[in-house]
Amino acid sequence: WMQIEQISFKLSYYNEYKSYLRTIVDQMSLNRLILFASRRALSTATKFNSSNVPVLQTELFINNEFVPAQSGKRLEVINPSSGSIVCDVAEADSTDVDIAVAAANKAFEYGSVWRTMDASERGRLMYKLADALERDVDYVAALESIDNGKPFKDSKNADCALAINCLRYFAGWADKVQGKTIPADGSTFVYTKHEPVGVVGGITPWNFPLLMAVWKLSPILACGNTVVLKVAEQTPLTALYLAKLAKEVGFPPGVINILSGYGPTAGDAIARHPNINKVGFTGSTEVGKLIQQASGETNLKRVTLELGGKSPNIIFDDCDLDQAIAGAHMGLFFNVGQCCCAGSRIYVQESIYEKFVKKMVEKAEQRVLGDPFDPKTNHGPQIDDVQMEKILGLIESGKAQGATLETGGQRFGDKGYFVKPTVFSNVQDHMDISTTEIFGPVMQVASFKDTDEVIERANNTEYGLAAAVFSKNIDRIQHVTSALKAGHVWVNAYNVLSVQSPFGGYKQSGFGRDLSEYALSHYTEVKCVTTAIPQKNS
Repeated sequence: WMQIEQISFKLSYYNEYKSYLRTIVDQMSLNRLILFASRRALSTATKFNSSNVPVLQTELFINNEFVPAQSGKRLEVINPSSGSIVCDVAEADSTDVDIAVAAANKAFEYGSVWRTMDASERGRLMYKLADALERDVDYVAALESIDNGKPFKDSKNADCALAINCLRYFAGWADKVQGKTIPADGSTFVYTKHEPVGVVGGITPWNFPLLMAVWKLSPILACGNTVVLKVAEQTPLTALYLAKLAKEVGFPPGVINILSGYGPTAGDAIARHPNINKVGFTGSTEVGKLIQQASGETNLKRVTLELGGKSPNIIFDDCDLDQAIAGAHMGLFFNVGQCCCAGSRIYVQESIYEKFVKKMVEKAEQRVLGDPFDPKTNHGPQIDDVQMEKILGLIESGKAQGATLETGGQRFGDKGYFVKPTVFSNVQDHMDISTTEIFGPVMQVASFKDTDEVIERANNTEYGLAAAVFSKNIDRIQHVTSALKAGHVWVNAYNVLSVQSPFGGYKQSGFGRDLSEYALSHYTEVKCVTTAIPQKNS
């Protein structure tokens, strides 16, 4: 730890999570931990601030050109930290989707530049895109911070860094997607090919605008598909800049098309388009159901859905309490609770309940709200006034239904859409705050007596995206992780995600997986070729 302490004074991002990193030292070697810290040792100093970030791309990106919407309509982009207008961008509708899909289909034609390109060359283009993003990381992070409101250091050292890593990971897969030879019965030679599905529609949310766009684009491109990506209307700016970089590094026309627009118009047109073969969506369960329905009513396009969550975090009395406090804090308040996998239902065993609540309140009250370009800020605004009012309404519901408001529960300031970090104790499972995905900085802490009880309560939800267990008892850990109905279960940690590990949910949290090798299977078709031969020999 001396090596880490020697560099920690200049690693502001690392310092913020140092206590949390200490708690997971058993999960990684010291050398890897130092590397983890060093990679996030990017300076938080920047020439940009909330008033001097230029917006360079505001049109739709179709067929390698930035073009206005056919209707001429524009939509406003709001800075959530101030409530002020950043700019306006083109508003796509079904007509623009048709044009983008036609460009993507042309780029995917048999014999096209993209189809005949070596898989290794596809990977090289993705590596170049990652390099270009890394080159411009300060600008992109600043753009993300005025667009989404998150602190600049998080935009740069988390969102941008993870997006760059994701592109590079899947670039390495481009020439490793392969079939098999099969020793079938009879005088035949049988093999399989994994072919791209064709034109893919992507629809991404506003909580991690750049990162979610890259999560979708990376496996799509690695497998040789073309794409029409509709980004959230609240946060289109970094994806449009990424499109500019894609053209710069040499992606052929029509391979990548990026549209800004609303869900009921542009999003619905993608979900229903007869010439789109696959849709990947990240967002709410409500909208995910509409996309699935649209697929069934049209061309039965393949669909993968990464949807909402109400994830349980179970803390047993034999845990390392400091580790559990740090993990639960990060699990809920990271990205101001705007995470689909946020650990918002915290179950703490009775014997340590009061101590846990006291410490959690102290930690929540230490969070710093304010200007995203101030290095001290670690808690940004909610995305817009609609989301802020929804969160404040649920807080009032928690108080009315009998939960104890320990801290927070109010708007912060009179500019922007900030909500104070909020902690409720004495939460019962029937309360709205315990059943509804709040998507904000509202922690609910309930108590439990024994293992069987907490497993039943943890699984009593329509969601199944993530969960966590804090304990030192390996038998208990194995029992609980096996019993939990969730796609990703952390043990003595929370929000530890890597591009090499799959991410996705059970039940109404969706189906399919983002990230890792598992994601590739969603973007290929398996073709079996059987050839009759005169004689088969082993």
